[in-house]
Amino acid sequence: MNRHEYLEKIQKLQFFIIDLNLYLDNFPNCEKAKTDYDNISCELKKTIWDYEKEYGPLTNFGAAYFQNPEKWVNSPWPWEKSKGGKK
Repeated sequence: MNRHEYLEKIQKLQFFIIDLNLYLDNFPNCEKAKTDYDNISCELKKTIWDYEKEYGPLTNFGAAYFQNPEKWVNSPWPWEKSKGGKK
């Protein structure tokens, strides 16, 4: 999976988690939603872990994979990916 595909998958899973969270706020006893929430949470954590091993950390709040710190420094900054920036 390339960087763009990973990030798109992470965004979809995060949206799904938020949606399930809102649903569970209204229907806290729904076992199917609880199971789905647990499964999607695990998939999201694994996807983020895989992304960070390959491309570097997504956040700087201490939970990121840190076995490859040069990826943090050598990855392009968000504004460097835009038109006219480094690629």
